[in-house]
Amino acid sequence: MSNHALAERHRLAGLLAAAGPDAPTLCAGWTTRDLAAHLVLREHRPDAAAGIRIGPLAGWTERVRTGYAERPYEELLRTFRAGPPLLSPFALPGADEAANTVEYFVHAEDVLRAGDPWQARPVPPGRAEALWRRLPLLARLEGRRSPVRLELCHPDGRSLTAGPAGAPTVQITGEPGELVLFVHGRGARTELSVDGPPDALAALHHLFPLPAARG
Repeated sequence: MSNHALAERHRLAGLLAAAGPDAPTLCAGWTTRDLAAHLVLREHRPDAAAGIRIGPLAGWTERVRTGYAERPYEELLRTFRAGPPLLSPFALPGADEAANTVEYFVHAEDVLRAGDPWQARPVPPGRAEALWRRLPLLARLEGRRSPVRLELCHPDGRSLTAGPAGAPTVQITGEPGELVLFVHGRGARTELSVDGPPDALAALHHLFPLPAARG
């Protein structure tokens, strides 16, 4: 069985190393050092990681992350490459693959696509299929914020929908990795085709940035 999370972990670590500690990312306000500190915190401080999702705990999470960011960059990357410690929830069988395939893919693209010019890179077919399998849950979770109905379309004709029933529909078509980036708010730096009523597109763009025209 392919270990997509492990492959994306190594890809992300390599991109962070090549970029150096002060490069921009698509995570608003974060450099590559900040991103590396976030990755280490998730695996090594589950007590502090809750603030990533729970607003009232965000201040505590950020204080711990800032402390990690003060460590040498090379140390952060070594720690991340080594994987989760034995007592981390991510060390449980299957947990790394389930939780981190998308996480590491998105953050790798956060590094790759932060500069100008940028371009999407091919995703291995097996990994693209793994991302597509995870997309329905991601779309349901993130689609709760959408003011329009989303129809996410695979180039091979498969599709899924999310967002409020009865609302105007926006159709978004592209490779699975591009669709995953869209639902994670990185749509401005994706290669996707988008079609829908102008009012619906404008409403959607406020919460989910749409691909920018590229010349």
